[in-house]
This record gives sequence, C-alpha cells and structure tokens, in this order.
Amino acid sequence: MTTSAQRLELARSLAELVRQMARETILPRYLRAVREHKADGSVLTEADLASQAALVERLPQLIPAPVLGEEMTAEEQGRVWQAGMDGLWVIDPIDGTTNFANGIPFFGVAVAYLVNHKTQLGVVYNPVTDEAFYAGRGAGAWLNEVSLPLRSPTTRLKDAVAGVDFKRISHHLGDELAVRPPYYSQRNFGSSALEWCYVAAGRLDVYIHGGQMLWDYAAGRLILEEAGGCYSTLGGTPLTAGPAIKRSVIAAASPALFDQWRIWLNTHS
Repeated sequence: MTTSAQRLELARSLAELVRQMARETILPRYLRAVREHKADGSVLTEADLASQAALVERLPQLIPAPVLGEEMTAEEQGRVWQAGMDGLWVIDPIDGTTNFANGIPFFGVAVAYLVNHKTQLGVVYNPVTDEAFYAGRGAGAWLNEVSLPLRSPTTRLKDAVAGVDFKRISHHLGDELAVRPPYYSQRNFGSSALEWCYVAAGRLDVYIHGGQMLWDYAAGRLILEEAGGCYSTLGGTPLTAGPAIKRSVIAAASPALFDQWRIWLNTHS
C-alpha cells in the first residue's frame, strides 16, 4: 500500500469482495429476515451475523489483519482495537438493519482498513442498488467506476439538501433545525454509512448526526474526504475514537459549504 495506484487497486478489489459476499450472504435473506433485538435495543438479524462471519473469514485474505465488527462483544472489540494499530479491518456487516428487516432498500455493508487508526481503504456497498462507493487514501473516491462527486454541491447553505438525524442531537438544536432551518430541505435515510456516501456523491450537501460509532464512519469519512468534502465532530474536534465511543458528526460536500454549516451550528447549538 505504498502508492495511491496500489491503494486504488486494493479498494476496487475490496469493493468486489464485499459485493460478492453480499450477493451470497445478504440478498438471499432480504425480505425474509426475522428481526431480533440486542441488549441495547438495536435491531439484529441472522443476516448481520452471517455477513460478519463471512467478512471475518475473507478480509484477511486480502490484507492480513484482525477484524473488528459491530456484532462482536465490547470486550472482543477492545482487544482487537488494541491489537490492530499496524493494520485493522473495521466492519458494519449491515448498516441500516431496521431498513433491511422491514424491506426498505436502503442499507449497506461498510468496510474500512485502518493503519495507526487512520482509514486507508473504505467501501460502502448497497446490495439492492448494486452501488459500491469506495476510496483509497490519495486515490480519489468512486461509485462503481465513476469518480465522485457526481454533481457539484450548492455553494450556499440556504440552497442545500441536508441529511439530519434528529434523534441524536439536542432538543434545542433539533428545534432550531426544524423551525428555522438554514437549508432548503432535509432527509434522513436510516443508514449512516450510506449517508456519508451521499454527501460524497453530492446527493446530500450537508450532514449532521449526533452519535456514530467507529464502524458507522470509518469507511465513509475517507470516501467523503477523497471526494473533496469536509467533516468533524459537532464540537469541531477530529473524528477519531475507539470502538466504544460515540461521536457526533457534521459534514459537507465542499470546504466552503462546511464553513457555512459549522458556523450556523456553532451559533445555534
């Protein structure tokens, strides 16, 4: 992984690996999944576990490294995180499990490869639409074989389409966004990993989420960065943390739009 060309080739190989796994493991269970609940109340299906098991087996064949998955225990996640400084796979086997379980075709598999806890490769794949978003550090971001972004973002916040997750932000900020929104329109799709990619593609102009885990953002942050976008936590700190820590996220498809979005949020938080 010494050159950008090598990272791009690895990113494409990773996207194909994820695509093949999803076709074999996830799509046959789509519209047949039985929804269960984990101890924290979040949704889990057999497909999540099958997808994770397949990725744990296959990813080290591409790059030998430990795999940290959302559906592992907290103890196992912590152990793998500490062991993976020199190379670590981070996966969300199905991001948007509620959508998946309810037959809503907006969910994805998110896979990132980290070195020194910094993302070097990222893939987010929607099996229903067959859209593979991927990036290699320094090698650009792509949707299938098309370079991102697909369209230029708006230059003015008041014209922006925003991705907003109201559940996880403060009541005060949520009220400000709902009553006096600074943007043109708002969407929430139910898959954080894909929402990152929608900002990278220019389908969303700005984004806010009040609490994401490592596997929610590890792949998407690189895809957005390589597409020319910007991100941070709501407080302005870098978006990096261990697997047990939730982080707020703000992002935009361009630096100029990010500045407008950040200033408005700082003023109204």
